[in-house]
Amino acid sequence: MDEADGRALKDAVLIAGPTASGKTAMAVRAARALGGVVINADSMQVYSVLDRLTARPGREELAAAPHFLFGHVDPANDYSTGAWLGDVRRVIADELRSRPAIFVGGTGLYFKALLGGLSDMPRVPDAIRRRWRYRLAEEGPAKLHRILRKEDPSGAMAIMPGDGQRIVRALEVLEASGKPISHWQSKSGQPTVDPRAARRFVLVPDRDWLRDRIALRFAAMVKGGALDEVRRLVAMGLPPENPAMKAIGVRELAAYLEGSLTLDAALEKAVTATRQYAKRQMTWFRNQLGPEWQRVDVPDRLGETVGLP
Repeated sequence: MDEADGRALKDAVLIAGPTASGKTAMAVRAARALGGVVINADSMQVYSVLDRLTARPGREELAAAPHFLFGHVDPANDYSTGAWLGDVRRVIADELRSRPAIFVGGTGLYFKALLGGLSDMPRVPDAIRRRWRYRLAEEGPAKLHRILRKEDPSGAMAIMPGDGQRIVRALEVLEASGKPISHWQSKSGQPTVDPRAARRFVLVPDRDWLRDRIALRFAAMVKGGALDEVRRLVAMGLPPENPAMKAIGVRELAAYLEGSLTLDAALEKAVTATRQYAKRQMTWFRNQLGPEWQRVDVPDRLGETVGLP
């Protein structure tokens, strides 16, 4: 958002796509063509430590254009879509200086938030967040669901009793704001990026090409230091429900490091999990991103800066 006059950002470029589909290369080409900056829109690439494992831009990409919101969050910290959107607004206010913004990533909710499709949730103090997460670990989701059913019956009806993360989110929002989460979800968010002026692209990779690329890339990640990253992350002693611990490859490589899997078995499981995740992403993009998003066939058009100078 242009903080000076309250208007949404004009002429942004949005590049979405599944993991390993070539988004980073396209974003860097767009940034160089437009003299712009690249802003991360991937919920795993925000975390420090996980450089190789989340496929953050490498030295050449970082040298080609300014990059923001990559690896800026400690894995021990909670980080939400709302927190990311706040960080985006600060980058726009402090760093752009009339340069175009190229948003790139695979997290669909981030793009929806940019365009005003998600409600602005209230800030939840860390103490409240930690307390409810501790209670979830100690008491389990069913008990917390009963608490939510008493405090916010309509909200509880929309959440399965075993969905601990959503239950905790509803409880912490209720405590922090005094209003149920449904109150906030019913309100439309303010667009940070002007939907009418944004140029939107979604990469649509050939399935066989993507399957092969995922396997090759994960092998390169391990060769490039992903095992050391997982070793450092595990040493932090984070709970399993921590978002960074759920990054694809962490569980599998941690199992190898502790001796319960061979390296080949860990690689196979991680590659399979990555392929399944890419399939879910493609389904989400197909169902959630409308005709305003230009489809880019990959790899056929991967070498192009589509629709840009």
